[in-house]
Amino acid sequence: MKQSSFDIVVIGAGPGGYVAAIRAAQLGLNVAIVEREHLGGVCLNWGCIPTKALLRSAEVLRVAQEAEIFGVDLSINGFSLAKMVQRSRDVSAKLQAGVKHLLKKHKVTVFEGVGKISGKGNVEVKRGDEIIANIAAPHIILATGARPRVVPGLEPDGEFIWNYKNAMVPKDLPKSLLVVGSGAIGIEFASFYRSLGVKVTVVETLDRILPVEDKEISSLARVEFEKRSIEFFISSTIKELKKVGGQVLASIECNGKVNEISVDKVIVAVGIVANIEGLGLEVTRARIDKGHLVVNQWLETDEPGVYAIGDLTAPPWLAHKASHEAVICVEKIAGLKNVQPLDPLKIPACTYSYPQIASIGLSEEKAKAAGFTLKIGRFPFIGNGKAIAMHETEGMVKTIFDAKTGELLGAHLIGAEVTELIQGYSISKTLEATEQDLMSVIFPHPTLSEAMHESVLGAFGHAIHI
Repeated sequence: MKQSSFDIVVIGAGPGGYVAAIRAAQLGLNVAIVEREHLGGVCLNWGCIPTKALLRSAEVLRVAQEAEIFGVDLSINGFSLAKMVQRSRDVSAKLQAGVKHLLKKHKVTVFEGVGKISGKGNVEVKRGDEIIANIAAPHIILATGARPRVVPGLEPDGEFIWNYKNAMVPKDLPKSLLVVGSGAIGIEFASFYRSLGVKVTVVETLDRILPVEDKEISSLARVEFEKRSIEFFISSTIKELKKVGGQVLASIECNGKVNEISVDKVIVAVGIVANIEGLGLEVTRARIDKGHLVVNQWLETDEPGVYAIGDLTAPPWLAHKASHEAVICVEKIAGLKNVQPLDPLKIPACTYSYPQIASIGLSEEKAKAAGFTLKIGRFPFIGNGKAIAMHETEGMVKTIFDAKTGELLGAHLIGAEVTELIQGYSISKTLEATEQDLMSVIFPHPTLSEAMHESVLGAFGHAIHI
């Protein structure tokens, strides 16, 4: 057993944990990180990155199928699901190796095992039943992430009922699929499998899909998905899943009526549960609320010297939020001046379906509820030259301002590459740009970004191309 002392020990090497370790090392601190499974965490190995690789494969297939529109004569021989899956896994492996290199480059000590707080300023690391290290550190950062929520009656079995891991490495392509949950994860899987020709049905308990998005954008998204023959049951619940004759018979209750459909596979995407078990929290004063650790603006728990970042804490549960929290937490520990707490309204959200959805700040509904008088600009992609040239005319940019001050309150986009465009609004909110600032920006032509400019202009009656 190894006895070690460090300035900081991080438990969990996902996008929060490994960023915390690297930033701490850059600031001259002696750092250890404990990881039980994969460097890079769920995001890199089984979440953000491999799903985007799969969605890219689906996008290439879609563009190839539409090649004739662009004057290109292609003979499409289909696709290889196995090669798509393998490429996805290869991308994750490459990035995992990159994280390992970065930790080594910054001289971060890596312990492969399960970390647990064993006392004040102490972390015990076990591999199997063996204690391999006792680490002493005045600062312990918890970054163990989360796992899929399991709903009674919808427990994944890996064969008929899938969780996200099963859905990313299918051995065969199902002919029909039921997705339970229409958040970003559910919609991305629905979009991917539909692109490969699978009949897809989505069930959502709330009254609209993508319920955290602006209501208008959610409605437009549903229209676009339905054009692609994705079927939706809204305000609906799964009453029962029964395995019958090699398929799953799903009983779906909608408006008091029970509908039964048979599908080959079911993907359950109904939220997450924080990985708080086994961390030794019982020997601390850290508080848990609704299954997540309570922290202050500097990511400190109620136990001095113990911090929590990422999916262990309050929503939104996004990789880039975890990474940003990591930097805030470490820089505050290191005593840097001018460290700014995280503003949730400056966190962009992205759904990488087809079409893509992206947003930041307040939705129209929330802005009204907060008492703002609004100026709202909308600009459709059909009015954008680059979108027409790309044959990507379905989409819209919606920008929301405070009519009294010109403050940018929110932006909501649907369409091609909007997950890249949203960073323009992220920068604007961070710099506290007003409508006058955004109106005076020169946007390059022809680009999709011009739709952002037109949306801003439209909020104040100055749009040119609509």
